[in-house]
Amino acid sequence: MSCWETIADYALRSVGIGERLLPRSDYTLCQQFVLIGSGMIWNIYFGIVALISGFFFAVALAMGKASDRWALRKLSEWVVFVFRGSPLFIQFFFAYFAFLSLKSVSPLFDPFTSAWLGAAIVLFLNTAAYSGEIFFGALRSIPKGDLEAADAYGFSGWSKFRKITFPTMLRLAWPAYTNEGIFLFHATALVFFSGFPAWQQRGDALYYANFFADKTFNPFVPYPILAGYFILLTLTVIWIMGRIGKRLNRHLPAEQRRHKRGRAPMLR
Repeated sequence: MSCWETIADYALRSVGIGERLLPRSDYTLCQQFVLIGSGMIWNIYFGIVALISGFFFAVALAMGKASDRWALRKLSEWVVFVFRGSPLFIQFFFAYFAFLSLKSVSPLFDPFTSAWLGAAIVLFLNTAAYSGEIFFGALRSIPKGDLEAADAYGFSGWSKFRKITFPTMLRLAWPAYTNEGIFLFHATALVFFSGFPAWQQRGDALYYANFFADKTFNPFVPYPILAGYFILLTLTVIWIMGRIGKRLNRHLPAEQRRHKRGRAPMLR
């Protein structure tokens, strides 16, 4: 089988398109690149879904923690505490068996035992908890002069939040939030390695890398390939988040924008 035939057969195998059976012999370098790359589709899917949905929930958690209402503040604090305080690996296991138990009660919970939904929910809650703490810290770091100036100009309520509080919070939190986005995409490698099973051997990149390592007894080929794909994905995330960060800071003088680009993101 030529490399072009391998690409045609296995490039979209992780989503059920192409050859159904995995290779049984002659595990070529091309097969490893193609199948591991095919598995990256799942990693990108989980990362994008969790990052976009988690962003809005994270903002809600940050506002909840800053709220004057005791019940809302405590609820937000406990959500952040639970998902930041427990390992993501354990969260996948707990969520899968919880959804499995609910499935026995009602068939409506059947989709939740699949990785495309159940694992995405876990990642969504996990990244929202970490990002919510980042946004809460940024919210408390907003200069009081900015808020006082907004009050002086007559801004209040939703208009104050939309035009002053929210943009300033994002600008302050973006370096740390960029790091959280990178970590999230790396964390997607735990999905099929933990509780959620791969249906019909349609797993993510780590699933296929582990398959080739077991079959060839040589982990020094598939795992570096996997690392290379994640490095490329990380560079893509950094570039996209950098463009957004540049947009957020477009009102600053050029010298300050260069200074912010040079700052290393806060480590999680």
